[in-house]
Amino acid sequence: MLSETNMLNDMKRNDNTLTKVEFEVMNIIWDIDGAACAWDVLEHYKEPKPAYTTIATYLKVLYEKGYLDFHKVGGQGKTHRYVPLVTRAEYTRRTMQEVKQNFFGGSVKSMLNYFVTEENLSADEVKELFELVKS
Repeated sequence: MLSETNMLNDMKRNDNTLTKVEFEVMNIIWDIDGAACAWDVLEHYKEPKPAYTTIATYLKVLYEKGYLDFHKVGGQGKTHRYVPLVTRAEYTRRTMQEVKQNFFGGSVKSMLNYFVTEENLSADEVKELFELVKS
């Protein structure tokens, strides 16, 4: 379960990187593939489920970071329906670019070398990588 300390530490980050929990919430919204309210996210959240207010806070943070937009649902009080402004593919692309730049000096070769040597890839996996690079 999310502790208040972890949630506050997550929210203190000023950069636009998603924290682990923010990424979990975004994955749920991406999987729903449409507008979602806090109850929808909570329904899809794995056990142990956080409090409704925790999810609502993360949705607000994701809105403030520019990952979500929302509209109010008429006739449903204060209910907000959130929609992603960034696709999963866009976020993955940007994150991988940052990893490549920050950890490998922008070199795809260095990044691939890391995965081949540090991840103990099998010969078949190395062969698959080689085939991907060739194509």
